[in-house]
Amino acid sequence: MDYAQARQQQSELAQQVIRTDSFGEIRQVAGADVGFEDNGQTTRAVISLMSWPQLELLDYRIYREPTRIPYIPGLLSFRECPALLECLQQLPAQPDLIFCDGQGIAHPRRLGVASHLGILANIPTIGVGKSRLTGEHQAVPDQRGAISPLTDNNEVIGNVLRTRTGVKPLYISTGHRVSLETATQLVLQAAPKYRLPEPIRWADGIASRRASFMKRLEHTTRLP
Repeated sequence: MDYAQARQQQSELAQQVIRTDSFGEIRQVAGADVGFEDNGQTTRAVISLMSWPQLELLDYRIYREPTRIPYIPGLLSFRECPALLECLQQLPAQPDLIFCDGQGIAHPRRLGVASHLGILANIPTIGVGKSRLTGEHQAVPDQRGAISPLTDNNEVIGNVLRTRTGVKPLYISTGHRVSLETATQLVLQAAPKYRLPEPIRWADGIASRRASFMKRLEHTTRLP
């Protein structure tokens, strides 16, 4: 991959990101998580499909492929999106919205994995980052629902949202076709008990094959 060309492509795709609400009724949502196995040689994408607003697990898919490019800071979406797109196509139904484990426009070139995936799949997406990639913010009050704007060069690129009192906040940003205000509200609604929104929490739990998740899957959905 020509990394300079990839960065240029990011800047061009970022111009296509729709930062306002552009979606209909939400009935099914997804959580997208990507990890790497075999010392990084295998890319593993997991997507959970859940009802909305009940947040009941409907189905999930796991997709693995050889890792296409090495880790390059700022170009993570080129590493993760191909596997996510393949995984999406295996779902029995396409979600109305995707919560992505990663950044949306809260990215140096305003194109994190959530924005990149949203454009390629033409599906509304929300970036849910566990840590800050770029930008600055004030301290977030220690209570559920507290918010501090994330800014970069005087531009608001996200919200730092505390989903649980006494727990580290999340970095929420528009992915594609979802406004920042709506994205923040939806993340809070999707995280009634835990730090992470349920769709992402389930995708991560399935990917890690955590015992508590796998036991519940035996009674709710098929095992891969």
